[in-house]
Amino acid sequence: MKVILLEDVKSLGKKGQIVNVSDGYARNMILPKKLGVEATPKNLNDLKLQKANEEKVAQENLEAAQAFAKDLETKEVILTLKVGEGGRTFGSVSAKEISEAVKSQLNLDIDKKKLQLDGPIRNLGVTQVGVKLHPKVTGSLKVWIKEA
Repeated sequence: MKVILLEDVKSLGKKGQIVNVSDGYARNMILPKKLGVEATPKNLNDLKLQKANEEKVAQENLEAAQAFAKDLETKEVILTLKVGEGGRTFGSVSAKEISEAVKSQLNLDIDKKKLQLDGPIRNLGVTQVGVKLHPKVTGSLKVWIKEA
């Protein structure tokens, strides 16, 4: 019997796959536990429409992330650090501080986990910070570190 899986089933397949299982396994395990449905023409058509809709939504999310990345490249954030003798800085700027500055200065909500920093920023001047917006899209944000 052909079955369309509604959830991932260990050693059988992933959600959305069409698998061939024995009639008894389908009747006693897959169908009663709502792990899958019988592969009738109606259910196959529903699966096809659902996959098309998921692809369309994924494409829209990708395009939105690309547009946001372009918009983000034109923006900049200004932060301050205390500086001692010889231009030596006290402390550093972390991803959390950058995220809070973006929220207060640009009214954008960027999670600190999406900021790609090698380590805290300890020098004055301009630094380009990567922002992971989508698995396929990474934008960049200009961060100015100025003397307090």
